[in-house]
Amino acid sequence: MPLSSAQQHALAHVDAIRPSLSAWTSTIFDFGETAWREYRSADWYIRTLRQHGFTVEEGSAGMPTAFAAHWSNGTGPSVGLYAEYDAVPGNCQAADTSKAPRSGLSEHAGGHTDPHSGLGIGALGGLLATKVAMERHGLPGTLRFTGEPAEKVRGSKPIHAAKGYYDGLDGILSFHPFYMLPMCNTVRWDTHCGAAYSMIYRFVCDQPEDWGRSDGAPIPQSHSAVRAPGANDALMMMYMASKALRDSMLPHQGGWSVSEAILTAGQATADNLPAGLAEIQYMMRMPTIDMAEQATAFLDRNAEQAARMSGCRWERHWVCKSRPGLANHAMANIVWDALQAVGAPRWDEAGRAKAREIQANLGLDPMAEPFIEEMERLIAPQEAEAILRRDLPPSQRNSTSDDYTDMSWHAPLARFYIARPALRAPAGYRYPGWVMNALGGMPETIDPMVTTASKVLALSALRLIEDAGARKDARDEFEARTGGGVGGADWIPPLCDYDPPIHFRWPEYVETPRGRDWWIPSQPNS
Repeated sequence: MPLSSAQQHALAHVDAIRPSLSAWTSTIFDFGETAWREYRSADWYIRTLRQHGFTVEEGSAGMPTAFAAHWSNGTGPSVGLYAEYDAVPGNCQAADTSKAPRSGLSEHAGGHTDPHSGLGIGALGGLLATKVAMERHGLPGTLRFTGEPAEKVRGSKPIHAAKGYYDGLDGILSFHPFYMLPMCNTVRWDTHCGAAYSMIYRFVCDQPEDWGRSDGAPIPQSHSAVRAPGANDALMMMYMASKALRDSMLPHQGGWSVSEAILTAGQATADNLPAGLAEIQYMMRMPTIDMAEQATAFLDRNAEQAARMSGCRWERHWVCKSRPGLANHAMANIVWDALQAVGAPRWDEAGRAKAREIQANLGLDPMAEPFIEEMERLIAPQEAEAILRRDLPPSQRNSTSDDYTDMSWHAPLARFYIARPALRAPAGYRYPGWVMNALGGMPETIDPMVTTASKVLALSALRLIEDAGARKDARDEFEARTGGGVGGADWIPPLCDYDPPIHFRWPEYVETPRGRDWWIPSQPNS
């Protein structure tokens, strides 16, 4: 369908601010801050949004690195967009064509893998272009823009959802970088992401001296006297017993998995005393809530028995509980129209030259066309859906996980993907992981994705603002799928019944006599 004057204005504005979008993407990429500790990234977004006329609530829903921004041009429709900006420990890579951490850091520091640096700035570009077009053409309506920390642990969106930050919107637009078929330059159709549960099991050994004693007498004053095995033993028993859960699922089918991460209690200098505190985190991706609940019960039993055997008590602390996603074809069609109007991203000779330089540095023959060809094509939502369903049983409605799904139960939502840069590989060759991280940081290779996403978001948001019929179709479908909208017969309420898990030992900046560092080793060895 033809573009409106406001949509044309928005496209021109994205082109006009391309240099800023590029610089902003590099800024967030260089911050490389990990989950729940994105202090500089959140501060940058808050300051930038205020400079562009938005009212911003800092620390929304009790999360210090979250925010909720609001701008209104009078009474009218409301559209929601969002930024993610968390990075991943152990993936520190410079925006360079060879393997190297960012300056002054080691590879163990945080780095953007997806990259959320481009995700957030792509969304911000679409937001600002939509605002400028609404002002220029006198379009009434409201824009909301939330800052979503800790996406890698499915952190903020279930909490924002439970606190009402997505309520009352006419539509939500959810963008993510991707490069693999079928989710490349397309929109999800029926099969949305599934449920995700994540929790931390904490083992605490309060009275190691009483373990194994029947008379209650104190232990002798001797380092060799019997004490409880302690929290580390509990953690290892938990790890080994729960490994059976993962092994029983192999080979993983249908995009469901269980993974774990061991947190630290800082007891490296405790001499011969049994560990008093140990923590292990689990992340589960499941198609359904029932499956996640079953797996949680399994883990709870393991934790209880591990604690009993090692003289500990155990606690479970939630990191996230997110719902499976809800489809909305009307919203998907709005974004698909926008995608067709904008087209797939294109990489120019400067981008191809960077890609060839990476290939040469890896000892490969540089290719004339180094990028995967599907990255510069669109794929229709229904075609992508058919490819996705090939490996899924007919009864499975959801696959893998992502916390955008919590948004989909509060307003009509479209989830779409724009290609991020990825290289063709010679037969039998697999690129090392740093290559994708580097491609996400170099302006020549990541900017085409950011610009394309900004344009698709702006066109889609303005369609929702201007087209009452499109809004009605999306709302009618939302109410039909939920049995009456929020609170309807088929609506799944928020699962979040926990406080933001901000107080755990997530990787964090610390000031030391050696300078600013992370508590994980992030400074170069010298």
